[in-house]
This record gives sequence, C-alpha cells and structure tokens, in this order.
Amino acid sequence: MVNSRVETSAVAVTGGSGGAVRSCAGCGGGISDRFLLFSMDRYWHTRCLKCSCCQAQLGEIGSTCFSKGGMILCRNDYIRLFGHSGACNACGQSIPASEMVMRAQGNVYHLKCFTCATCRNRLVPGDRFHYVNGTIFCEHDRPGGALLSSHLTPLQNNTLLPDQKVC
Repeated sequence: MVNSRVETSAVAVTGGSGGAVRSCAGCGGGISDRFLLFSMDRYWHTRCLKCSCCQAQLGEIGSTCFSKGGMILCRNDYIRLFGHSGACNACGQSIPASEMVMRAQGNVYHLKCFTCATCRNRLVPGDRFHYVNGTIFCEHDRPGGALLSSHLTPLQNNTLLPDQKVC
C-alpha cells in the first residue's frame, strides 16, 4: 500500500450483512455493526476509518478520503500536506509523500523549486522571503524594496505582503 500515487476514494455507508461477517481493514476484527464503511476496496468499522493525521473518523466528516504514501487522509489534511493538486506549485510535478516540502500561502513546493524569482537562489528554512502576487522573492530582491526605506511610511494599498519567514 506504500506508493506515491494519490487515490481518491468514496466512503460508502452500507448496512451490515445478514449472514457473512466481514473483516475490518483497520483493526482486523469482524464487523457486526449495523453500518460499515466501504472504501479503497475494503470494509471498515465506522470507528476505524480515520485520517492518519488528525484522527477524524472519515465516515462522519465527508464522503471522500485520500490515500497517498500509505496514509489515509481527510480532505483538509491532504491539502495541508500536498497542496490542492499534490503537485509542486512551481514545476507542476508530483510531490512524493516521503519528500520534504516548503510551503507559502497555501502552496506547496519541492525544496529545489522554492527559489527567488529574480536571482533563482534557493530559500532554506530561516530565510526571509516575500510572496507577491503568487511569486516568491528573497529579501534582497523583493519588488519595491528600494522604495521602502525605514523612515518612509508604506502606502496603504501596498501589494507586498508582510515579511514571511521560512519555517
């Protein structure tokens, strides 16, 4: 089950079978509950199909779940970990579940792709950066940086977001 492919699976709620007792993919126990879940081609107790990150019971919070890198995830945690598409916002390539990533404004990047748009230097944890209209700039290359001196008040409609620090 460990792979970097994303599977989106519907969580179907079905009634327990009258004669045959099905085994739960989560705990291995027999399912004699009135309702059981069918997801990713397996049966689950409603209490056993949980998000690997937040432990939310997936049958209770929606009708879809995501599977990537051996993890079963709710929609919110999938987006938090892998972005909306599971792809790097800079290059568009898939991001393997085991790979470390950089994040900015809800977007996810490969480490090698998290670079300044002007000088192409890679930003690392601890570096300050600016995110302007979806583009990443290092502290030195931020647009309008020369116009903002310490004794001037920035314009109210400034398009620059506050300084951000890579965590």
